[in-house]
Amino acid sequence: MDYPLLTRLIAEFFGTLLLVLLGNGAVANVDLIKSKGNKGGWILIALGYGMGVMLPAMMFSTISGNHINPAFTIGLAMINLFPMSEVVPYILAQLLGAIVGQILVVGIYKPHYDVTDDHGVVLGTFATSNVSKSCLNGFITEVIGTFVLIFCALGITSSQSNPKLDALALGFLVMTLVISLGGTTGPALNPARDLGPRLVYIVLPLKHKGSADLSYAWVPILAPLIGGVTAAECWKLLFY
Repeated sequence: MDYPLLTRLIAEFFGTLLLVLLGNGAVANVDLIKSKGNKGGWILIALGYGMGVMLPAMMFSTISGNHINPAFTIGLAMINLFPMSEVVPYILAQLLGAIVGQILVVGIYKPHYDVTDDHGVVLGTFATSNVSKSCLNGFITEVIGTFVLIFCALGITSSQSNPKLDALALGFLVMTLVISLGGTTGPALNPARDLGPRLVYIVLPLKHKGSADLSYAWVPILAPLIGGVTAAECWKLLFY
């Protein structure tokens, strides 16, 4: 069934909202002081992001394709598997969903934000951080990670034989990427997932707020786009 553009944009909005709510919500639960999951570990965070991808994929893959990631949208458009005219509307819906998802995270964990005075920890519940203090390292990580994400996602979904099973595989893919490649930056692997919440961080009057690390903010935007487009082009060249 072909859905109208507006319906597909609504699906992209809610899909990205769920990604950020469940993913960054897991980070907030693990890292913020006095939360029930405080110091629960990286596995809980990986699980949150994995479910944040799997559940929207189960809900929206047959409606909008469940891109929930500008790198995926642009990558598909570059290999003529998605209309170029719909790229900007999709990205705007994804960005708005990420913003609203992060606002919900802050609303839920507001008492814990108020007592967490480590600025780096607070920022980390919004956006990726330059842990290695190297933009180059972060850039390489994001390019490679997003390449793996998009290349594997295209392989998983190309047969379109079982959307529910595909969604499960995508969830495990993201979970594994966070576990395996997330130690240096977070990671983003998705410009909307980083930019939307970072904008919320800049605007909201949080009690313990430091720098938004804007000198690094370009990395989780540009690097995933490069990784995503490269992955899509490689998939087209090799297998399409």
